[in-house]
Order: sequence, then C-alpha cells, then structure tokens
Amino acid sequence: MRIGIIKETKVPEDNRVALSPQEIVDLQQKFPDVEFVVQKSDIRVYSDEEYALKGIRLVDHVDDCDVLFGIKEADIESLIPNKHYFFFGHIAKMQPYNKPLLKRMMELNITFSDYEYLVDEKGYRLCAFGWWAGVVGVYNTLRAYGLRMRTFELPKPDKQFTLIRMQSEVKVVELPALKIIVTGNGRVSHGAQHFLDEVGIKQVSPREFLEQEFEFPVYTVAKLPDTVCRIDDESIFDREEFHSHPELYKSNFLRFAKVTDIFIPCHYWGPEDPIYLGKENLRNPEVKIKIIGDVTCDIMGSVQSTLRPSTHKDPFYDYNPCTEMEEIAFSSESNVTVMAVDTLPNALALDTSDYFGKALVKHVINDMLRGNTDESDVINRATILKNGKLTERFAYLRDYAYSE
Repeated sequence: MRIGIIKETKVPEDNRVALSPQEIVDLQQKFPDVEFVVQKSDIRVYSDEEYALKGIRLVDHVDDCDVLFGIKEADIESLIPNKHYFFFGHIAKMQPYNKPLLKRMMELNITFSDYEYLVDEKGYRLCAFGWWAGVVGVYNTLRAYGLRMRTFELPKPDKQFTLIRMQSEVKVVELPALKIIVTGNGRVSHGAQHFLDEVGIKQVSPREFLEQEFEFPVYTVAKLPDTVCRIDDESIFDREEFHSHPELYKSNFLRFAKVTDIFIPCHYWGPEDPIYLGKENLRNPEVKIKIIGDVTCDIMGSVQSTLRPSTHKDPFYDYNPCTEMEEIAFSSESNVTVMAVDTLPNALALDTSDYFGKALVKHVINDMLRGNTDESDVINRATILKNGKLTERFAYLRDYAYSE
C-alpha cells in the first residue's frame, strides 16, 4: 500500500496536515511494507525539507497512491479516479457549494471518507479540531478587545504559534474587570473554558454572573437550560422536548446580554432553534455586549451580527446595529466588533496537526495498515462514497447529488 499526503488547495489557505514527519516515521517503522509520500507544498506548517530530512519521499503527483489524506476539501481538478480520499468534505449536510465536488467524486469512482463522521458507536467524534477552535477563539476575541479599547495589543499568530505561546501572551496582559460569557457544553466550549482558566480568568456561576459585580475579570458558561425556555412558561426547560420541538422555545439570553462585555458563542445551533441575539436585541440600548467572538460562525444564525466568515489575515469587522450592515473594524464605539474566523484551529497549525495525526493513527490508520479497512466500523461510518456509490448511511444525499 502507498499512502499520500496531499497538498492543501482550499482558499484561504490551510496550513494543517494530517500526519507530521515524526508520525510518518513511526508508522513506517511499525509497517515497513507501507510507503508514505508527501505531495510538495509551500504552505504546510511542516516544510518539505522537514519531511525530506526524515527520509520521506516528496512528490509532485500522487497518482500512484492508494489512499490520500488531506485536511480541507480537495480541489475538483486535482481529483484522481479510483482512489480512497480522506478529508473534511462539507457535503453530508447538503451544502450547496460542495455539490459539484460530490458529483465529480461519484463520476470518478472515488471512495470518500469524511473526518467529520469518524465517530464511535455512541456517535462521539474521534478526530476533530473543535477543542482547538474554542482555544483560538478566545485568544482572537481578547485580541479584538485590546485593539478596540486601545489598551493592549496581542500578537497576530503566525505559522509557528503554539498553545503555550498564546497563553503566555495573554498572561502578561492586565485585563480590567470584564464579564465574559461562553455558551455551550461541547468540545468547542471546553476548549474556550480551558484557555480562560489557564490565563487566570475566574469562572463564576451564571447566577453570580447575573447578580454580582466583580473587581477582576470573570467568565461564566451558559448552557442550553440557561439560554432557552418555553414560550408559554419561562420556568420550563425540557431537553428532549426542545430537540424534538424547538419551535416551542424562545431565547432567554437577553438577561445575560445586559451584563456582558464579551460574548463567545460556542454552542450548537440548528436553523429551527431560537435566535440568541437578534437584530432588535443588538439595537437594544440595554445590551452591553460590544465584542462577539463567534466561534460557531453560523452566518445570520443564533447571533445576527455574524454577517460573514472572516479570515486569519483579517479576522475582525464591525456590525452597525442601526444599519444592520458591516463596517470597518473598530470604527465606531456604537458598533459591535465581530470575530468570525471559520478556520480557527489553523492558527495553531503545529499543535493541531500533531493532535489530529495521533487521533488519525489510533482510530483509522492502524486498522487500515493491518488490512482491516473494510471491517473497520469507524471507517465505514465515515464513508460517504464507496467506489463512486453512496453508502447506505448516506443514501439520503441521492437527490442532493443528482439535482441541478
């Protein structure tokens, strides 16, 4: 078997990689009959030279590989017939912009496994970057606060940034008595909480957050029962009912918005779920929030100041609540500053690549190199296409794939 690491072609560029040089060396020692090759790239966080120094062959083309690993969607023009691809496809939720990618993979008899659906038997994701998105989201949001208030300036992350570096930069900053709210209780939220804890910002309960003032920066975590309630009775929250009938519920977030300086949304949101901060809320003079680090990056979703994704190169923009339009970042005190980078983990490409590679080896590659690809429940659950045909689990994509 020959396995190829493909170069990233997505714009804006992604510097992450599925396997680091050392991870490939370890695999080749364990499976000497398998060859790994790396397609040349000048944007990868690990340089071509770092792979070459480990004795890994660099190539311009990966046509002779059996399995190909990337991070973001492969460029349609680069697809090779009859191969097995792994990457984040952004297809299974019927995203319109990637329909041509799915169609082309079907035409080329490609087998495609999507990292997003590498899950265990309980549906828990095994290879994901969500925790890191929460970490970087907090750093970027605090960076936005310092720039807006002109009180401090955190450095813009470069390719060699690490989690330790990010934490050390924030620790030397003297933050005022801010109130920060993080929503959600999944991996993304836990990453945000970890970073806030590590830089010395104290966590308080939602009730303390709502009712008390502090002389130092604090944060709270608002989970689903804190942020939504029944339309007909604000004292009621039933999780099962909410998930089956979200239309019976409304947002209860305004009470937090009136006492919060910085809002970091990390919660899951579905199109039928209540809107946490709508346009009218953002115009409400009682709403104190002026910085929103939207880690969820749901465009016009639960936070309606998120008009578009932003980039690592230009991560901030302002939302004018009166015109409901975008303006230049930090251009008016009456605006809300938005951070909505949709590839946050890429800011820690070294850390996240190493983390992701270890998970990939453990849950996918070890089975594959032992010849157990077809028997692997983890790989099968993530496989959307098998030789160009939709698998049973993803058969619901048929109309999406064949529609114009």
